[in-house]
Amino acid sequence: MRVYLDNAATTPLDKEVFEVMAPFMLEHYGNPSSIHAHGRQVRAAIEGARKTVAGLVNASPSEIFFTSGGTEADNLAIISTIRSLGLKHAITSPLEHHAVLHSLEVLEKNGEIELALLKVDSKGVLDLEHLEETLANQPRTFVSIMHANNEIGNLNDIQTIADICKKHNAVFHSDTVQTMGHYRHDVQQLGLNFLVGSAHKFHGPKGVGFIYVDSSNKIHPLIQGGSQERNMRGGTENVYGIIGLAKALEIAYRDMDEHQQHIQSLKDRMLHQLREQIEDVQFNGLSAEADKSLYTVLNVCLPASEINEMLLFNLDIQKISASGGSACTSGVDLGSHVLRAVGSDMNRGNVRFSFSKYNTPEEIDYTVAALAKLYQKETA
Repeated sequence: MRVYLDNAATTPLDKEVFEVMAPFMLEHYGNPSSIHAHGRQVRAAIEGARKTVAGLVNASPSEIFFTSGGTEADNLAIISTIRSLGLKHAITSPLEHHAVLHSLEVLEKNGEIELALLKVDSKGVLDLEHLEETLANQPRTFVSIMHANNEIGNLNDIQTIADICKKHNAVFHSDTVQTMGHYRHDVQQLGLNFLVGSAHKFHGPKGVGFIYVDSSNKIHPLIQGGSQERNMRGGTENVYGIIGLAKALEIAYRDMDEHQQHIQSLKDRMLHQLREQIEDVQFNGLSAEADKSLYTVLNVCLPASEINEMLLFNLDIQKISASGGSACTSGVDLGSHVLRAVGSDMNRGNVRFSFSKYNTPEEIDYTVAALAKLYQKETA
């Protein structure tokens, strides 16, 4: 048995998604910018995908732009908006993905903005009173807050945040990469300005994402070079990626309730077994609280032990794939900036398990048993 519990990093491609992509790899190969029949056929497919995505998030097709993924979409929302609108202040949290944090830090280093970080408590809960106070003193600010944290799973109330931003005429961008395809998003109801998604987080292909840009915001492209994506992004479109993204999101919305019930049951099963089989097990952030965290993520804080130095390696030997945090920093031995920001004990073993519709109860049982055996050896 090989167990894959790193779905927050990437998910397996749905076979139904591959089936709709395959013809655009082999048969429908025209450049969508070409005016001949081959090109027009592909252009029509892209616009059909755009219409599908727009319909699912309740946007206009003209407000949806395809990108290479969530990172590019975040960069576009942040860098292009701040420069296009001449914004001088920005607010985010220390728990954001590096696609957000690093983009804002570069702008701050260049002297383009003043950056404020929201206060967070030891559970990773954002201080929205601090947000309100900061915006009261600095209206017309750029605000970037993720819908859910990719490491500890905390869900943020982006509706309340959007309302606060609207009250103070702030521009609000939300990185929804971890929740897109797992929760329903209605951009009209939310009233935010920018929202992003990445296909490989909901069983679509890697290397493609999208951004919703509220039509009231006129921003300049981040990538120059052509008139593709209605002059918003230069470069020939990733056609089969776009087709796959739209199909994956369509399936995710179609089967969401069923998948959520299944995945939540797996998370609950792991929680219960870990508490029963491993003494002094804890959970980072709000990941153990069902109504306050992603149902797809459980961030486990294991007892202090020499095992922890090689914990992920030991799990891999046991044929279990998991992670210590964001896959984007897994090759850098700096530890999780999220866990450090909430004051987690870095001497304990911190591991993120993340689940998908393809995981089974048997895989959960196997994983917990393997973990328990490791720590029983240590205490024996």
